[in-house]
Amino acid sequence: MKPTVKAFFDPATNTVSYIVREPQGVACAIIDSVLDYDQAAGRTDTTSADAIVDFIKAEGLTVAWILESHVHADHLSAAPYLQDRLGGKIGIGDQITVIQDTFGKVFNEGTAFQRDGSQFGALFKDGDSIHIGQLRCDVMHTPGHTPACLTYVIGGAAFVGDTLFMPDFGTARCDFPGGSATDLYQSIQKILALPDDTRVFVGHDYKAPGRDDFAWETTIGEQKALNVHIGEGRPMKEFVAMRTERDATLGMPRLILPSIQTNMRAGNMPEPEDNGTSYFKVPVNTL
Repeated sequence: MKPTVKAFFDPATNTVSYIVREPQGVACAIIDSVLDYDQAAGRTDTTSADAIVDFIKAEGLTVAWILESHVHADHLSAAPYLQDRLGGKIGIGDQITVIQDTFGKVFNEGTAFQRDGSQFGALFKDGDSIHIGQLRCDVMHTPGHTPACLTYVIGGAAFVGDTLFMPDFGTARCDFPGGSATDLYQSIQKILALPDDTRVFVGHDYKAPGRDDFAWETTIGEQKALNVHIGEGRPMKEFVAMRTERDATLGMPRLILPSIQTNMRAGNMPEPEDNGTSYFKVPVNTL
């Protein structure tokens, strides 16, 4: 069964969120949602999430899953907001515990912050499968960008998160805590082992130089032949050297601090303090 895919592009963070639905039914999953955030004001907004809510209600769909490909460092997740309005179970990779442990220390969260992934409804291991109505979704652990990255393979379509971008833009950075260019290379080889006609949906697009429009769908065959970082069988040693050199020139994502503190809690804000307000911490000279 081939899924029907609806994409929602957020220009503020260059994120692509997806609704994946069974072709002859009403069950669907939401992948990598966005909660809008004005950093200067410290204020959230649900415009992007409401577009997803409106579409699902207009189509009469039933949300089975709200899936995260990883703990995003560039946008806040709207998973709890969507769950409250649409239902569904929030899922992420079981290596979320590694992220929680690493960044629990970075943000000095103390013992009150649970590092066992219990904030999420489901923790997936490599090789797990779930169902979206009649659609089967197979889970691939594809670390490198982060230790907890997943690829969801659903009826001939692969949702790769930040592991791969469009062929003319390349691959994900690997310089966050726990990232690894070697792991990323090996994960990409797992993805490229899928059939050449597998549709590939990427988690971001930055419109590579020379391209007029944003894009987010390609194929395994196109990635193997044309990806500027990994295509034509580029060897691991060469890829790791390229990726390491490139990552050394990159600054931190604009929203990394609020994003990680939110997303490692399954999209929930840090616990309110005694005045009822939640706060994000800014670790100085740490990242």
